[in-house]
Amino acid sequence: MEHGTGISPPDWAVWLEASALGEVARNSLWLYPAASIAHVLGIALLVGSIVSFDLRVLGVARAVPFPAAAQLLLPVARTGFAIIVASGAVMLAADATHVATNDAFAVKMVLVVLALTNVLFFHRVAWPAEGREPGQLARTLAAFSATLWLGVASSGRAIAYF
Repeated sequence: MEHGTGISPPDWAVWLEASALGEVARNSLWLYPAASIAHVLGIALLVGSIVSFDLRVLGVARAVPFPAAAQLLLPVARTGFAIIVASGAVMLAADATHVATNDAFAVKMVLVVLALTNVLFFHRVAWPAEGREPGQLARTLAAFSATLWLGVASSGRAIAYF
């Protein structure tokens, strides 16, 4: 079956859209709108806290000790990410055959993988030693992080237009 893009959706998308979650997401009066609102709130939590943390790594607000910024902002980012994954699964299930063939969704998923890889690399390689300020590698990764997560949010929003 061809979709609006002329590309046949992958089997996983056909399965997901036909699943109980897909059916409920499409037919419930409140589930999809609630998932959409939760997704926006999750994005605000994730991107807001990550960009704030990245700015601290880049040297903004040096009066706030790096460990304190990390202790405050990183749990908020993890919470936002969890909300995004759960709400995104509901929204994807509702229209998986369209979304799976959407170029903006493909861009978003590539950016998510790059952003998560960047997070792992930052935490395993560039995290500053106790009592030290972030070094050049950490600052470079923070700039990359902010760019990637803003790209994730932007390309996610663009899904509705493609």
